[in-house]
Amino acid sequence: CFSTFNQGPTMKCSSKNNPAVFMGKSLLSRLVYTSNTVMSELQEEGMNAINLPLSPIPFELDPEDTMLEENEVRTMVDPNSKSDPKLQELMKVLIDWINDVLVGERIIVKDLAEDLYDGQVLQKLFEKLEGEKLNVAEVTQSEIAQKQKLQTVLEKINDTLKVSTRNIKWNVDSVHAKSVVAILHLLVALSQHFRAPIRLPDHVSIQVVVVQKREGILQSRQIQEEITGNTEYPFALFLSERDAFDTLFDHAPDKLNVVKKTLITFVNKHLNKLNLEVSELDTQFADGVYLVLLMGLLEGYFVPLYNFFLTPENFEQKVHNVSFSFELMQDGGLERPKPRPEDIVNCDLKSTLRVLYNLFTKYRNVE
Repeated sequence: CFSTFNQGPTMKCSSKNNPAVFMGKSLLSRLVYTSNTVMSELQEEGMNAINLPLSPIPFELDPEDTMLEENEVRTMVDPNSKSDPKLQELMKVLIDWINDVLVGERIIVKDLAEDLYDGQVLQKLFEKLEGEKLNVAEVTQSEIAQKQKLQTVLEKINDTLKVSTRNIKWNVDSVHAKSVVAILHLLVALSQHFRAPIRLPDHVSIQVVVVQKREGILQSRQIQEEITGNTEYPFALFLSERDAFDTLFDHAPDKLNVVKKTLITFVNKHLNKLNLEVSELDTQFADGVYLVLLMGLLEGYFVPLYNFFLTPENFEQKVHNVSFSFELMQDGGLERPKPRPEDIVNCDLKSTLRVLYNLFTKYRNVE
């Protein structure tokens, strides 16, 4: 008997005497069984199978996306989803953030998938954020070498993020295959872990088509993949301050200079007591020494020299100094600064301004 995909009543009949039934079985057989002899036949059959009424696809697939092994699963983004304004905003925010972090590396990212898939930019981004040099080849050309490098970079990232294996939504194959979904998940996780001074749009989702080959037939289903949820946490604690400084940097450079002069006057008022003076906020506080000394002056105590490095010689010693100054700030009744110590050491001006502005707010009347 033959039933056309449950679209009409089932009819009992004989295939020997009914040519329509015979042709129907022949068509079904052609859709189910694939030929391994000619590549064009495989592509055509894949396209036919993916468009079966049992597994409709709202857009035309790339022929390569139909060439699956048995039980192989492949995901792809619905092209219509790429035009979502919130998704476009998220991608722009992440691209701008990466370019800000890597401004000293002369790297300009324009497309997340095309520029990050081989691991080169991810390596530089992680090294800058973590302040640690990775032992990987700088330039890789072959696919094997690229994947080996990407494997090392992702292992280090996963170890730093401390994400459980079942919650990791990216891997070497998906990133190297330029999966936008995997790359976005990875970048969002990095930005949140390192408390990037950016605001991610809330509740960004992507329509994803999941295709799997079962018994020779390509079947598909659509799912809504959430990339960001409620991004107020953990950023809500410092949104207003961050936004204020971002606004100064982006739209009011004249007012930014006023703020910098005010903070320079404030810190020099106290550092002058030790015959010290600063003129560059981003660089002269980067080793943490002036932050430690400033806290002692503001709170009225002497900081023992064995508690910090008066002449730090490497990145770790500078991070120690800044971290120690943060502890002194907490002892003085301030909340722990939101920027990371590494941001101060890396001469991030916004982070340094936020820390000094907190001190100015509390101690501006101290003589």
